[in-house]
Amino acid sequence: MNEIILKQFEKPDEARTFEKGKLELVTIGGVTVGRASYEPGWKWSEHLRSGAGTELCEVEHVGLALKGRCAVRMRDGKEIVLKPGDLFYVKTGQDRWVVGDEPYISIHLLGAGKYAK
Repeated sequence: MNEIILKQFEKPDEARTFEKGKLELVTIGGVTVGRASYEPGWKWSEHLRSGAGTELCEVEHVGLALKGRCAVRMRDGKEIVLKPGDLFYVKTGQDRWVVGDEPYISIHLLGAGKYAK
């Protein structure tokens, strides 16, 4: 077994594409890490809800916002905006959307394998 393994999102193990976005997945060291990229105008409830079959996103997320801004509204109505540099935990039961005219990119350390299937 190799003692060092290198992988890149530019050559993902799996890529999931959907309207106005994509999720690139890399599994390394037994962990699946995702890079999510969303175009301006993307909204979970408009572009992924039908595939998920749930009213809100029911995937738990731990990640890092890299570029752009993304609003998150929880089931109880609480709302925040993620911006570059924010490390985040978002529990199940949320809607999300890109804020502004810049694409939003984030790294997902928890939940990536279950997301956008």
